[in-house]
Amino acid sequence: MSSRRESVSQEETPPACRPRMTTEAIREAHRDFVLPAVQTFYDEPMPIVRGQGQHVWDSDGNRYLDFFGGILTVGLGHCHPEVNQAIREQVDTLQHVTTMFPNQPMVELAERLARLAPGDCRKSFFTNSGTEANEMALLIAELHTGNSEVIALRHGYSGRSRLTMGATGQAPWRLGGSTAAGIRHVANAYCYRCPFGLEYPSCDLRCARDIEDVIQTTTSGRIAGFIAEPIQGVGGFITPPPGYFEVAVEIVRRYGGVFICDEVQTGWGRTGTTLNGIDHWDVEPDIVTYAKGLGNGAPVGATVATDEVAGAVRGNTLSTFGGNPVSMAAAGAVLEVVERDNLADNAARMGAQLRAGLEELADAHPVIGDIRGKGLMQALEFVEDRGTKAPDAAFTTCFLQKARDEGLLIGKGGLYGNCVRISPPLNIGRSDIEGALVLLDRALTATEAALR
Repeated sequence: MSSRRESVSQEETPPACRPRMTTEAIREAHRDFVLPAVQTFYDEPMPIVRGQGQHVWDSDGNRYLDFFGGILTVGLGHCHPEVNQAIREQVDTLQHVTTMFPNQPMVELAERLARLAPGDCRKSFFTNSGTEANEMALLIAELHTGNSEVIALRHGYSGRSRLTMGATGQAPWRLGGSTAAGIRHVANAYCYRCPFGLEYPSCDLRCARDIEDVIQTTTSGRIAGFIAEPIQGVGGFITPPPGYFEVAVEIVRRYGGVFICDEVQTGWGRTGTTLNGIDHWDVEPDIVTYAKGLGNGAPVGATVATDEVAGAVRGNTLSTFGGNPVSMAAAGAVLEVVERDNLADNAARMGAQLRAGLEELADAHPVIGDIRGKGLMQALEFVEDRGTKAPDAAFTTCFLQKARDEGLLIGKGGLYGNCVRISPPLNIGRSDIEGALVLLDRALTATEAALR
């Protein structure tokens, strides 16, 4: 066992609110009573029982450095004291009201989002998740434009409702097939595997310009909108080149559509320097969606639109749990810490250190075909051969296991199952970045020895 994995003593273990289950009991109950399709990592699912800062502990007492954070959700680290304090105070004051009754934490968060969201997006609707946030965004786009056809990106991920699965551009995440009408998927800006066989910048952003041809040939010529992540999360952190969104959004607006920016994974400093991922491109959305890192683990989703676009939603709408005062208090505390501690700047600095270390690893390990991302949102794509770029999903699966064995938790993604996603907390420090790079190197070497 790696020296970075430490067993937690009985004195360090906080009192449990119920009797502790053994590792095998948790796994058995998961097999017996949880939907089989629920995805888990590793040969055997790893129950996590405690988290603090950048570390988590499993049910056997082993400590891990968490560089995935519940799919880019625990942006401030586990059990952040200020966020937890805000939750405790709110639970003891008012735990729940519906949107029928305004509450102070909700309107305070809405006011803060109006100040921090990109462009002129300032009217918020709160939900429980990114799926719901995107679902609402697509509805608002249709109501505002009077059009029903939507442009989405291949390799994108929008959620797990019927409509957002229809907008998702990956077959493995479209359970039961797509029944959503009017969604057209265009080529994404996957420079490592350019769908047109070109190279940036001589490509003249062919992937973005192809949107016009898709609109002209597969739609009525009038669209509701274009939904896109600044960096495709589940897609394996595919990062568009400079100029992509400027060209894409201009075309979309020319054909009557609005731009829906999905910041569910990129928002709140994750990409470094700026609070919103889209700020790295010179374009402003008409609607922006948030979730995940906004609550640091509390269930929250937000759809924020410009005054003009939001005004198209007429009639009655509500959310039973959206705007819940406890989740709103948590989100308000998250944004307070992100702003006060300049975590977007820290993500840029630590992201640069992480990226430099990953590039050194690529020099030593030919299985790394591509490194991409921004800030503390970095990915490795594994290939069997750098010349053919054939995806190596088997290496990726084994590598995740070896990294865990070394005491490091990271994520997996990509349409071909050959990408690892690295997303430590936004307040991570240099020593943990250095330590993670050592563990990544060890895991790469161990995987190569196991498979080659």
